Amino acid sequence: MKQHKIKRILLTVLAAMTLSAAGNAQTATNGETQNKRKITIEKPDLEDIKQKTLDPQSVYYFPKLMAKYNRNDTVMTNDEYRYFYLGYMFQEDYDPYRVSPYSGVTDDLRLKKIHSKEEIDTIRKYAELSLRDNPFDLRQMSFLVHVLKEKRKDMSAKIWEYRLEHLLGAIKSTGTGEDLENAWYVIYPVHEYDMVRLLGYEATDADFIEPGYDYLTVRPDEETRRRLRDKVAQGFYFNVEVPQAQYEMKHPELWRDEEEQ
Repeated sequence: MKQHKIKRILLTVLAAMTLSAAGNAQTATNGETQNKRKITIEKPDLEDIKQKTLDPQSVYYFPKLMAKYNRNDTVMTNDEYRYFYLGYMFQEDYDPYRVSPYSGVTDDLRLKKIHSKEEIDTIRKYAELSLRDNPFDLRQMSFLVHVLKEKRKDMSAKIWEYRLEHLLGAIKSTGTGEDLENAWYVIYPVHEYDMVRLLGYEATDADFIEPGYDYLTVRPDEETRRRLRDKVAQGFYFNVEVPQAQYEMKHPELWRDEEEQ
């Protein structure tokens, strides 16, 4: 269990470091989104989500939602995004720790504030390849929005921005993050960092809490500190019970090795 917890922390810390390379574009966009979108917060019924996303007769059948998502359909409702996001945990190809071979190819380039045309094209190419491999890679989505704006591909940028906003909204709809009972549900531990950035915080530490929760200690950015003053959060809770269970089920040999150490 100790090694598993360390692995989780290392993965999420690495994600946080890489996310910072996207600059302030995502933070500004997400701040505007918070003001525009009204999100209903409700603890998810995971059994219902599992049943409906696996049922070919349901409007929430996962392949139907994926087809709608890929059509750039801007009439997808918040509920559809919620079933789409959370329902992925129950699909056969879901693996909470699988990393796309394309995801780290352009990390060095993304650290630069300004890119050449060739660099933009390279970042775009590998971001799109990563998203074909994993449509829920919010980090790559953020980078793609950024370079599309650099290239003045405004319509394409808006499509990806819309997707990013609504997937983050699906996470936000699952709770408040204030305590274990109201923890946010994420399908990948790395998404925890996307949420704290959305709210204007930087994660400084991570702890695993049995039976399946992560707690991120955070510090606010200057704007958040000024805006919230004495109401600044010290940390947020995330529910990762399903990702943990799926990890154990799909990688029993790795889980046994970790338990023995």
